[in-house]
Order: sequence, then structure tokens, then C-alpha cells
Amino acid sequence: MELGKGFSYMGRQFRLEVGQQEFFPDLLFYNAHLHAYVVIELKAKSFHPSFLGQLSFYVSAINHQFKTDIDNPTIGLLICKDKDNVVAKYALDSYKEPMGISEYQLSKLFPKDFKSSMPTIEELEKELKDK
Repeated sequence: MELGKGFSYMGRQFRLEVGQQEFFPDLLFYNAHLHAYVVIELKAKSFHPSFLGQLSFYVSAINHQFKTDIDNPTIGLLICKDKDNVVAKYALDSYKEPMGISEYQLSKLFPKDFKSSMPTIEELEKELKDK
């Protein structure tokens, strides 16, 4: 995942203990240039406003447990399959934490020659029919 310069990877499914419970944000980074933690939540679904409640909780917990006086506030990033921009804007308006929502595009995650190496639907159907 290309995030730019200055990022230190803190962990995937980082263990976060709050009260008597454990929570596991998907990804946690620290950016040395921004002097801020960055917590990332990944969703394989379309954006729903409830996702921001979970992310906001993680941002708050990281701020309380790890952020020092020299650090800037933790940044939260929610990456979803897709989003309705109006719903996302309204949902973000009520949060004071620095948070953002982005969409991922699977076509950019695979190598360019990946598609050509995969059988077509027709080829798969033919293969299954022949067996």
C-alpha cells in the first residue's frame, strides 16, 4: 500500500485494549513527517455511516493511549468498496476527528497482465460442461 514518505507500519489487526475489551483496527501507521498516528479501517462493502463510529472510536483510543504531547491528532481513514459522496459528506460533518473516506479500485490492485492470464467466463463454462 503506497502511503507516501515517513510512514512506519505499526501492525495489521493491531491489538488495542480499552477497558476490559480488546479491539483490532485493521491497520495502524505512524507518520514521522506529520507526527501523527494513522488508523485505517478496510471495508469490503459500500460505505455506511455506522462505519465512522467504529473508526472514530479507534482514533479516540489511539489518541488517549499512544499520542504524546508532540504528536498531532490521530488521523482516521476508512477505505470502502464504494461510497455515495452526499451520504459520506453528511456522515463526516458531525465528527471532529480528522477522518476521511476513500474507495478502493480492485482493477488497480492487480498486475496489468493478471486479466489476460485468467480464463474467460465462457472458457470456464465450457470446461465445466465438458466434465
